[in-house]
Amino acid sequence: MIEGEHSLSGAIVNPRPFRELFPDLPDAELPFRRPVGKEAVYVLTPGSALRLPTPPTMHNRGNYVASLCEIVRWLGAKAEALGVNVFTGFPAAHLLAQGRRVVGVRTAASGLNRDGTPGSSFQAPNDLSARVVALAEGTRGLLAQAWLEWERVSSRNPQIFALGVKEIWETKQPLDRVVHTLGWPLPNDAFGGSFMYPLEPNLVALGLVVGLDYQDAALDVHGAFQRMKLHPLFRRVLEGGEMLEWGAKTIPEGGFYALPERRSGDGVVLLGDAAGFVDVPSLKGIHYAMQSGIFAARAIFQALTSGDASATRLAEYDRLVNSSYIAHDLHRTRNMRLAFKDGFYRGGLKAALMTVTGGRFPGGKITVEADANVERRVTPGLRPGSTVPDGKLTFSKVDAVFKSGNATRDTIPTHLVIGRDVPPEVAAFYSHVCPAGVYEVAEGTLRVNAPNCVDCKATDVLGPRWTPREGGSGTKYKRM
Repeated sequence: MIEGEHSLSGAIVNPRPFRELFPDLPDAELPFRRPVGKEAVYVLTPGSALRLPTPPTMHNRGNYVASLCEIVRWLGAKAEALGVNVFTGFPAAHLLAQGRRVVGVRTAASGLNRDGTPGSSFQAPNDLSARVVALAEGTRGLLAQAWLEWERVSSRNPQIFALGVKEIWETKQPLDRVVHTLGWPLPNDAFGGSFMYPLEPNLVALGLVVGLDYQDAALDVHGAFQRMKLHPLFRRVLEGGEMLEWGAKTIPEGGFYALPERRSGDGVVLLGDAAGFVDVPSLKGIHYAMQSGIFAARAIFQALTSGDASATRLAEYDRLVNSSYIAHDLHRTRNMRLAFKDGFYRGGLKAALMTVTGGRFPGGKITVEADANVERRVTPGLRPGSTVPDGKLTFSKVDAVFKSGNATRDTIPTHLVIGRDVPPEVAAFYSHVCPAGVYEVAEGTLRVNAPNCVDCKATDVLGPRWTPREGGSGTKYKRM
């Protein structure tokens, strides 16, 4: 397994922490594809695109279009050149603790048969001890969740999530600008939008991101994304080209009020998406994750050199984050994403007022509930505008998973924890939520194709729990 094969983002990157970490390198030598030049934001209807002024939070002058896979590989090589051992393909499945102190992790077993018994290639779990464990698991981190629950660390709002589905295309037509859209193909009570970014003159990244607090139980993000590509705005760029890669991932969207009240404890710190450091209005999280890693390194270094990795000592990490632009940025936009729980138009009006007032409107905190608690409506029958994949511009979930490079054994044990006797309506809901076709309804019952999973964590948010599989499973992203 190679660094970055499970990493996915849009992505437009703020270079600030890269410049701090590599002050002697010019931007041209950093792992970015190209600087952002022209930008455009549109509201879509089924057949038209109305261009809007770019919202202040979405201006990207000075930022760069990049591939998160390539960034992770580049950073991994830099770390290894400094003598750091990077062990890919060993997923951490459990925290190790002594009393209230985290002292390491236990990896997942590998080589198990489908029934959970050891197979011919079985390898037992390994225990890795550490004076400080940095949990940088990304979105919906299993161990980060376990530690927060174990330590009863609360937040003012529950964390909420979005699901993003993304493709990389080789195109015949060049794209000369960064594009974001709102509106169609999403209903007005769903929060989300699309992006289309030029990586090279004839290489384009595009995707659709949808908040998982939507109310229509039949909404299918992968299906909506395929339908979206038929719109003239996208079709004229993609037609005649080739889809090279596909992937999906959830994104923490709760913002400032969903941050854990502390992200450090005895022998442990939480970083990046695992802690919720994502600013939805600016569509940014990578530079916050990297900056949190820099802060964690400073706090850990001080703790180790003093011989004290206690919660009191590691609280320096929280102090660094809380006094930094990470906390400042998230506080400024603290209610913007939350405002859209009342729908697209009302949310847009509120977000505009928040922008004008620097986040002071409406005063106080907008309260939201966890995505899993949102009441859904069931609309029987075929959804209007459903698309039959043509294998050229639009693709089935099975074909999409193939383009993710999924390398999971067919005989692997299921890693998804699912309740018994799932009602047909709930089974259908899971089948729509999952972009990879893991869940299917067959003769009124739920069928689970666990090897299809691309570890996006969408159903982990809304239903069946996700657990780590053996190393080497899952996606093999190259330019995501």
